[in-house]
Amino acid sequence: MNPPQNESLAPNNARVAAVQMISTPRVDENLQTAARLIADAAAQGAELVALPEYFPIMGLNDGDKVRVRESDGAGPIQDFLAETACRHGIWLIGGSLPLVAGEAGKVLNTCLVFNARGERVARYDKIHLFGFQKGAERYNESATIEPGSQPVAFATPFGRVGLSICYDMRFPELYRALGVCDLLVIPAAFTETTGRAHWEILLRARAIENQCYVLAVAQGGKHENGRETHGNSMLIDPWGDILDRKLKGPGVVIGAIDHARIAEVRASLPALKHRVM
Repeated sequence: MNPPQNESLAPNNARVAAVQMISTPRVDENLQTAARLIADAAAQGAELVALPEYFPIMGLNDGDKVRVRESDGAGPIQDFLAETACRHGIWLIGGSLPLVAGEAGKVLNTCLVFNARGERVARYDKIHLFGFQKGAERYNESATIEPGSQPVAFATPFGRVGLSICYDMRFPELYRALGVCDLLVIPAAFTETTGRAHWEILLRARAIENQCYVLAVAQGGKHENGRETHGNSMLIDPWGDILDRKLKGPGVVIGAIDHARIAEVRASLPALKHRVM
């Protein structure tokens, strides 16, 4: 995988927010919840706000997301993201939504980014597809999701932002392929089983090894389909310290991206410059 080529703009410090949700099978209801929480984050001064994986729908079965998939560039979920970003004058990261895939009966699990004018500036299709089996608990994303193939990072006034989704975070080579970033945004719907064991450890490792901020944006609670997601959305600094978190339930995690802190960590421990591979 080759690192994206776009360079970061001259970065400013900014407040960023993660919106934690417990999404339902009903798209309209989830968009209303997201709108309320985004407005809350914007009122607290957030200039960049991120939503979790599957924010518009957590279906009763895997086929539900296929039925509400949208064509790239058209649909009520995408319209919501563009209009909401413009209304609040924020950068908005739509954790993931289902887009039409090349294979019938499948979707792309896609993260879309809109700038403060409501213009789409980035798209990332989830590369690594989750598979898990332990007793009666089973997941097989490849049955309904077509994988992406291209790492994506993009420039903002707050620095270079890298994207990944949920299971991607177990693959550190993806983050190396993104190049040097100031912020990694990781929307997720981690299961309670795997989240309890690995979520925080993996997130802090990604922050430490990439010497950047990590904004982890989770689903967090018991869903109508019986699935329990781990929650624990958090903002982590480049030293691996957790600046804010929300364990369970809908809500907002918020904090500042401080470029002096990034520079301090990278100067005191120049691991990124010491890489030989």
